Amino acid sequence: MSPTSETEERPKTDIRSQALSFGFDAVGFADAVGDPADGERLRAYLAEGRHGDMDWMERTAERRADPQMLWPEARSAIVVGVNYGPVDDPLAAQAEADRGAISVYARGRDYHDVLKKRLKAFARAVQERQGGDVKVFVDTAPVMEKPLAARAGLGWVGKHTNLVSRRFGSWLFLGEVLTTLELPPDPPGMDLCGRCRRCLDACPTGALPEPYRIEPRRCISYLTIEHQGAIDPDLRALMGNRVYGCDDCLAVCPWNRFAMPTRHADLEARPELTLPAIADLAQLDDVGFRSLFARTAAKRTGRERFMRNVAIAAGNSGHAGLRGTIDGLAADASVMVRDAAAWALSRLGGLGDKPTDDRT
Repeated sequence: MSPTSETEERPKTDIRSQALSFGFDAVGFADAVGDPADGERLRAYLAEGRHGDMDWMERTAERRADPQMLWPEARSAIVVGVNYGPVDDPLAAQAEADRGAISVYARGRDYHDVLKKRLKAFARAVQERQGGDVKVFVDTAPVMEKPLAARAGLGWVGKHTNLVSRRFGSWLFLGEVLTTLELPPDPPGMDLCGRCRRCLDACPTGALPEPYRIEPRRCISYLTIEHQGAIDPDLRALMGNRVYGCDDCLAVCPWNRFAMPTRHADLEARPELTLPAIADLAQLDDVGFRSLFARTAAKRTGRERFMRNVAIAAGNSGHAGLRGTIDGLAADASVMVRDAAAWALSRLGGLGDKPTDDRT
């Protein structure tokens, strides 16, 4: 390495050490410039209507395609990752038909709050030590963070359209610090998916019709979290017991063999959100819902959509004993919840009193 490049790399070495000291598990650097190919893919995605009810994607499309549109003065992006790896195999939840499966990322404290607080402190420390101006972004901001993280060398965007890390598998929360500092970019992540198609084959609803392409309107994560209306009956039967999100395409990735459980206590799964009984979830009123999901990412869905999901999970359970519980939801104030409950009762109506796996 030439003396000039050593001088250029020295601030990055210092910043990397700072990031690790603030509790981030991965850090990389990229130019704060969008890839035109990412912008083209975003425009095609929106033109095909694949964003469904996520109107905010269309409203922020221009800014989302290029960090320069967010902040023209930005020259570099410091991309950080926090490991939220689970202790147990998320796929095991599917064997517990009378319990609700909640996505790994939503079982602990809301990562938006955890990362933003940490990112702001880290960004201030970078500014104090290196100079320049900084701005912080976490998920809800219009940043195409997965392609940016791949350009910063944290991993690559896999065939399931999520980031994959050689070290942390599928389990990284991402955050970004844009800065006016000129920092040399890291080598981008190399796509190591090869011929593997486990994520495509694992999707319960066929939301991954081909590598690197997702149809969110069939994705269980979209359906249970973002979709605002009734869920197509043909898709309900494929949702199983998933009441908030879905981890299947992430969990089957072979790179998870190198992953490890999170070391961050605030991101660890809360016991009450690890396979809660559907019968208990079905009795939540608005106060109970807000209490159970306080300070978690799941609270943003609201009770109405969540109870819709719970009713569908009950209908898929094959447990006739849940009929009495779902009777209560059939009288819910929400038309959407009542519709889902009626569907569930029609599925459970022909079953005997004993639990059964016959879901036809």
